[in-house]
Amino acid sequence: MKNLQQMMKQAQQAQAKMAEMQKEMEQMEVAGESGGGAVKVVLTGKGEARKIDIDKSIIDPDDKEMLEDLLVAAINQARGKAEQEMQTRMQDFAKQMGLPPGMNLPF
Repeated sequence: MKNLQQMMKQAQQAQAKMAEMQKEMEQMEVAGESGGGAVKVVLTGKGEARKIDIDKSIIDPDDKEMLEDLLVAAINQARGKAEQEMQTRMQDFAKQMGLPPGMNLPF
């Protein structure tokens, strides 16, 4: 009976820790840039855009496609950083919970 109670307590602790981690990811900001820093974006850890900064010198009405490509590259870089941070945190979480290395958590 004690083992069951202990398992339930651990499950509740894990759930609380997971909720805390998700909240931290929502508040975390990650930056991405492209074009040698001419285009910069800031996203939350959940991938929501917070800021986009475009250097005036690269704005060319005749080359809209280049600006679009730079924006996509900067956004993808920031998203990659956010995903890497989430993966690192999930691995740490799994270690703390005593889960075997390489076990994929559903996030």
